[in-house]
Amino acid sequence: MAEELHLDTTLSKAEQYRQLLPQIEALTTGEPDLVANLANTVAALRQAFGFFWVGFYLVKGEELVLGPFQGPIACTRIRRGKGVCGASWAQAATLLVPDVEQFPGHIACSSESKSEIVVPVLKEGQVVAVLDVDSDQLNDFDHHDQQALEQLMPLVAAWF
Repeated sequence: MAEELHLDTTLSKAEQYRQLLPQIEALTTGEPDLVANLANTVAALRQAFGFFWVGFYLVKGEELVLGPFQGPIACTRIRRGKGVCGASWAQAATLLVPDVEQFPGHIACSSESKSEIVVPVLKEGQVVAVLDVDSDQLNDFDHHDQQALEQLMPLVAAWF
């Protein structure tokens, strides 16, 4: 059976997220494989919103290691506290960055990335991964992105 998203791009961003999140849940329910679920989640997010880059970094020791993603090649390992992803991990908090050039210590995996949102995945109070979403436009993320992506993280955490 072919999996397919049903998206109405005429809706507001908030409504598009409300439409998409249950589809991601349905797509991943009953699938025990972490990589398959992470891969389908990033594919769904990119398909729905056309993000420049979307992917997961997984906590392995004192580094974030690149997981499933969609977009141009990316940094493979990021130290705790380094760049937006490492800072989100260290703070266990969502970071919304309107202009990555203004973020102290930003890691430029791609010079085309202009804005970014990173959302931690928490399992039993510990960050186990981060969802990293980049745009090639300045100030492309807002509270709608933050709220919806944070709402998705308990589902993601259950896969770990």
